[in-house]
Amino acid sequence: MNDTPQRAVILASGGMDSATATYEAVEQGYQPLLLHTSYGQATESKEYECASALAKELDASLLRIETDHLAAIGGSSLTDDEMDIEDADLDSDEVPSSYVPFRNANLLSMAVSCAEANDADAVFIGAHSEDFSGYPDCRPAFFDAFQQVMDVGTKPDTEIALEAPFVEWSKTDIAERGLELGVPYEHTWSCYRESEPACGTCDACAFRLQAFQNLGERDPISYAERPDY
Repeated sequence: MNDTPQRAVILASGGMDSATATYEAVEQGYQPLLLHTSYGQATESKEYECASALAKELDASLLRIETDHLAAIGGSSLTDDEMDIEDADLDSDEVPSSYVPFRNANLLSMAVSCAEANDADAVFIGAHSEDFSGYPDCRPAFFDAFQQVMDVGTKPDTEIALEAPFVEWSKTDIAERGLELGVPYEHTWSCYRESEPACGTCDACAFRLQAFQNLGERDPISYAERPDY
């Protein structure tokens, strides 16, 4: 009988979704290997600090990859200083300026390389339904298609499952699950604009604050503003 635990590479952005996905993977019995990518986003140093704190909490390995190609390509307010990060519009059907063109394909490609090199059994990503309402590379169809790419693009004996456990969940659902699992949300960061305190008014802050407000809980990180959403 093989008692070796299954391993999972988890895309650890430093945010609450990926932190919750990490704890979900652990709950499912996976040994986590966290992969953090800095690609020129405005808050990359704060995000790496949070990913490092999460790895320390779990006594997990953390691999950091620094790449500037997404920033060099541009097309997103997260990586282009000339583009303003918009205030939250939670009812908009438009793709927001914070969308980084095809980012998840880039990040997942690195995660799959890491998983194959380390004989991991799964790759976890924390994307969810409120993401794919605005970001095309967060849709369930995208992850289904990427699983096929993984299956045909790795060695014949490689079997890696792409796990997006929250893809049909809301941010509120994720926060509720994370509180159940004891996720240290004080060590997570979502704001697109600032490295402390969080602005409270960008899309990422709005969805996060709304989730905690829906649950009657107080988000443990600091904000410049805490609007009611």
